[in-house]
Amino acid sequence: QVQLVESGGGLVQAGGSLRLSCAASGRTFSNYDMGWFRQAPGKEREFVGAISWGDTYYADSVKGRFTISRDNAKNTVYLQMNSLKPEDTAVYYCAAGGGLGSYSYTGKYNYWGQGIQVTVSS
Repeated sequence: QVQLVESGGGLVQAGGSLRLSCAASGRTFSNYDMGWFRQAPGKEREFVGAISWGDTYYADSVKGRFTISRDNAKNTVYLQMNSLKPEDTAVYYCAAGGGLGSYSYTGKYNYWGQGIQVTVSS
């Protein structure tokens, strides 16, 4: 069992930065692929990025602006968000999993955080 808790969200002006953290419980954190997703009001949950061992994967909409990293010693994964845009406004979720499928597939992930609000004002 893995429990995930996101932190670091909030309100930021367009062009600004935020860093989200996702702290995981459990002793096998390093074994999991970690993903970040987001969901804006009235929209489906969408893939933001993922990290698997040393490899990272990003949605085209955030590539070059967002960076995912992990610290296995701290059981934490990070989402550094730069050059934020109003369209980045959403609830952001971290997820842990190891199932088959694309990193952008929600079914790949077994555990989800409760989500955290990120609001980017224009």
